[in-house]
Amino acid sequence: MPKAKEVKKPEKAKKLSQKDYEKKVLELAKKGITSEKIGESLKREGIHSKEYSKKISKILGDKYINPDLKNVEVKLERIKKHYTENKQDKRSMREKDRVFAQLRKLKKYFKV
Repeated sequence: MPKAKEVKKPEKAKKLSQKDYEKKVLELAKKGITSEKIGESLKREGIHSKEYSKKISKILGDKYINPDLKNVEVKLERIKKHYTENKQDKRSMREKDRVFAQLRKLKKYFKV
């Protein structure tokens, strides 16, 4: 019978206090990371946000930007830039209008 491979378990991280947890989240936010990516990086370190009373988005407060909204805004900027350089591209004009409407709907939905 072959030996079973030993699986390394991740070391348990020492539980942080609420204040240290919030500092860690704000520190990662200063790097320009979205709340979802902050959660993933904390989880890799062994820190689970479920163990703390505040959500990451609540800690960030008014600094929090919904990632869906952010992605659509970036997409709109790229299309606008393309359209200004290529006025003959009618498809990009249509796409610009479509993405702008999508952004407007998202802003209305998220009450921004």
